Amino acid sequence: MTDWYFFSIAALVLLGAQRFLYKVAAERNCSSALTTAVFMGTVTLLSGAAFLASGESAGEISTLVVLALVNSASFALATVAHMEALKHLPATVTFPITRLSILVVIFFSIVYFGERPQPLQMAGMLLGLSVVFVFAGEAGDKSGRRGNPRTGFLFAAACVLCGAVASISSKFAAVSTSKAGFMALSYLLGTLFALALERKNRGGKSPWVKSGEAVWIGLCMGVLNFFGFYAFLTALESGPLSVIALITGMHFVIAVALSVLLYRERMTPRRILGIGLTLLAVAFLQL
Repeated sequence: MTDWYFFSIAALVLLGAQRFLYKVAAERNCSSALTTAVFMGTVTLLSGAAFLASGESAGEISTLVVLALVNSASFALATVAHMEALKHLPATVTFPITRLSILVVIFFSIVYFGERPQPLQMAGMLLGLSVVFVFAGEAGDKSGRRGNPRTGFLFAAACVLCGAVASISSKFAAVSTSKAGFMALSYLLGTLFALALERKNRGGKSPWVKSGEAVWIGLCMGVLNFFGFYAFLTALESGPLSVIALITGMHFVIAVALSVLLYRERMTPRRILGIGLTLLAVAFLQL
């Protein structure tokens, strides 16, 4: 097994496990904002230590700050929206839909960078849109639900848009700033943003009251995210981008599989079709 393939699989498993913890937080009714704050705070400490140890330059400070502000706010909102969506929709529906943020990223790339997708990529975009219509039928099925499906779809849509903004800002940061410095500052700002949102939700009360589970889940998320991202970057040092991006892009399947196994979520024909279409869409979009 080549090194890049090993690290790609490691990133797939680690990031998939992190996404599954979104489901755990939702099932335990943890505060989404507080869990996100702890998760981002953990990554801030780890990435900050890595940045200081590397000794690399932070690049243009003004550019770094602007991109970090945009990225932190969008990623924090995407994370909170993702966990809130899981309180209203099954993981087998939520994870595939939120993965479709790549459609927004590709559309931006076409308009802003003048990129032209290949025929298979166009097919992937159409498949991705079809997934939304397949899962839209879930809104009419209220069996075994504790939330409002329509509310869940709204949160999922917000997650898609915010996730796309986070990805696009990361692209700009990757070519113009220090990656480690950007990651540390972005996650720090995201932590503060999530804490402010949590405090507002609690009406100004301390966010740490009755927060034990949210803290532990957030810590685990942060550790998994940091090492998963590190494995992804290590794989990219020597392996092909198209293959590695395809492998790691399947991380939501790990989260769905764990949700089915541990939370006994039903795999209906509609959900199987939706997941299958998503896998095909992501595969075509990476070609």
